[in-house]
Amino acid sequence: MIREFEGKTEQEAIDNAIKELNLGREDFDVEVIESEKKGLFRKGSVTIRIHVEEMEEDKDKDKDKDKEEVWGNSQRNTEAADDFEEKVIIFVKTVLNKMGFPGLVSVAFRRDYKLGLNIDSKDSGIIIGKKGKNLDAIQLLTNVYSGQLDNAKKVVIDSENYRLRHEEYLVKLAYKTAEQVKDTKRSRLLEPMNPFERRLIHTALNDILDIDTRSEGDGLYKQVRVFYKGLKT
Repeated sequence: MIREFEGKTEQEAIDNAIKELNLGREDFDVEVIESEKKGLFRKGSVTIRIHVEEMEEDKDKDKDKDKEEVWGNSQRNTEAADDFEEKVIIFVKTVLNKMGFPGLVSVAFRRDYKLGLNIDSKDSGIIIGKKGKNLDAIQLLTNVYSGQLDNAKKVVIDSENYRLRHEEYLVKLAYKTAEQVKDTKRSRLLEPMNPFERRLIHTALNDILDIDTRSEGDGLYKQVRVFYKGLKT
């Protein structure tokens, strides 16, 4: 749940949120979206956006809905619709068999120039790997293969809804880090991330008052530095 509250100061806006939502301060994250300093002819004000984590039951329902709408399910749109999809599915199954961890590969979604595949396996934890590195490797191999086929599309591969859960984690990490930087006025350097992960961090913090980000390092995996505006280190 996301709500906005106002106050003369950030703390007053937070207090208003606590009072209206009947929550403890530890139950939500705060994002300052507008701040006006007090002037000679105007009163100061701060507008904050409250991010409240949903109850587990609601989160499970939302995940099921997301999985059905975005990734599909075993009852809908799971079989190959053309020669390209069939070849890609066979390729992924072959890779899994060569790894020694066979699984069911099905179509999760179809979009312009993009195909989503889902892997269902009792060994999904190993297939995903630490921080999704095995899943990324399978996806990379699949896209190299699909690039050699006619009407090639970008292939996105998931298992156990890992990618959605990982994106949610990264956004929460971005907001938490921004709050720490605001409190300490000291920059924080996040762990190395691929381009897609870094873009999530940059986008999440793009409109946060007094916070800026930049990528540092060389190669594919770079680190994102979150810093207080005016302080570059």
